[in-house]
Amino acid sequence: MDKILVLDFGSQYTQLIARKIRELNVFSQIVNHDISSEQISRIRPSGLILSGSPASVDLGEPPLPDSSIFRLGIPVLGICYGMQVLAKSLGGNVAKAGKREYGRVKIHIDGKSAIFRSVKSSFICWMSHAEEVVKLPSGFKTIAHTDNCKIAAMVSSDWKSYGVQFHPEVIHTQFGKDILSNFIDICACKRDWRISSFIKNSIAQIKELVGDDKVILGLSGGVDSSVAAVLLNEAIGRNLHCVFVNNGLLRKGEPDKIRRIFTKDFNINLHYVNAQNDFIARLEGVIDPERKRKIIGAEFIRVFNAAAKDIGNIKYLAQGTLYPDVVESLSAFGGPSAKIKTHHNVGGLPKRMKLKLIEPLRFLFKDEVRKIGRALNMPDDIIYRHPFPGPGLAVRILGEVTKNRLAILRDADAIIIQEIKSSGFYRNIWQSFAVLLPVKSVGVMGDGRTYEYVLALRAVSSKDGMTADWAKLPYGILESISNRIINEVKGINRVVYDISSKPPATIEWE
Repeated sequence: MDKILVLDFGSQYTQLIARKIRELNVFSQIVNHDISSEQISRIRPSGLILSGSPASVDLGEPPLPDSSIFRLGIPVLGICYGMQVLAKSLGGNVAKAGKREYGRVKIHIDGKSAIFRSVKSSFICWMSHAEEVVKLPSGFKTIAHTDNCKIAAMVSSDWKSYGVQFHPEVIHTQFGKDILSNFIDICACKRDWRISSFIKNSIAQIKELVGDDKVILGLSGGVDSSVAAVLLNEAIGRNLHCVFVNNGLLRKGEPDKIRRIFTKDFNINLHYVNAQNDFIARLEGVIDPERKRKIIGAEFIRVFNAAAKDIGNIKYLAQGTLYPDVVESLSAFGGPSAKIKTHHNVGGLPKRMKLKLIEPLRFLFKDEVRKIGRALNMPDDIIYRHPFPGPGLAVRILGEVTKNRLAILRDADAIIIQEIKSSGFYRNIWQSFAVLLPVKSVGVMGDGRTYEYVLALRAVSSKDGMTADWAKLPYGILESISNRIINEVKGINRVVYDISSKPPATIEWE
């Protein structure tokens, strides 16, 4: 199978590159930025893509590749920092930009080039750089510029190398997918990779890894853990033991629903653990969101270890971790990506864990996981569920988590889901939920004064969870949600709507 390697220099967008290549039906594999030329030769890729990075090629100890990879005769595409690395490695110069470019920028193509085939002479691209190439390496020529960046793209037929200062992998760049498709053609790749290939390969790998051993999986009922469970069940059958932990931080009616679906509809080994009091007790007095996540992560592992001991001879812990969880917590391959927040099933894992990890979805995005679910004939009610954070409602309560605040948030969240579904917008938006704020406001109900909590409504549109826009819900839906919550949920007298996009905000508040 033809493949393209993506060298990870720590960009938040690295997996977006790999995902776009896979969408074009070519297998892509992410590797660390310092992979040796010998290792690359053994893998035999058709092309190399150098990712972006928060680092600077001229400051500190920047992540740099093995310079001999450029002599392998394999086509190379450098993106943003990757272009700067390409230029620096081959004798060019990089310096601080006269004017930083961030966001949407108009770029102009200079002459013909295979990388820009069928692309308009000017288009909008997404820039994010404070440095730029100021001197081309020998054998390179400029093929694009912007008003502020004279060398916005470059090419060398001798080196089979291309560099673009912008990010073709993000949706904000016009013709970005066409540019990546052109690179695939330059690499002469056969476009024969499919989701079915991923499923087949994953099942084979899991069988080989696990053998006759037992696997325990933390099943939440969300898309990620559910698809992981069905995929593992296809591979190892009754050797899979799913553990559903009622941590007291779930949505209204969730425990009963999950137990019913997975025991009756899926016929999967399901072990129910009621640990509500333990989780809530450990969160008492905790306000910092990072502490919440780590406490919840550690408690999950403790519960899983205890369940594994009861089941007996368990060697592996499976999780439905997705790449957005990984990239926001730490670099997926040890690179220098900036940490945004800890996810309970990533950065919250204790250093000495008694079970080995299996994360079959670790380098996929939500839409790809849903495609796998459809291929595995899973019901739409599971496949299209809105994302729910691993730490549950604990990170949707700003401030201390208490039983009373959980009850208030559950009731409000249930109303939001009901109204979004009944309006027909549920499948049209990425996520919708409530956030209970640690502030109270004055209100009037009847003839009396109230002083109760403020609730924030959050609804966003997104394709992959890496970027998101606030959802432009009709006023009628917002009005209905607000009226029902204020009238039906005791403890809330004001509802506000979050109109922040990601970036600069994240989807969740904590």
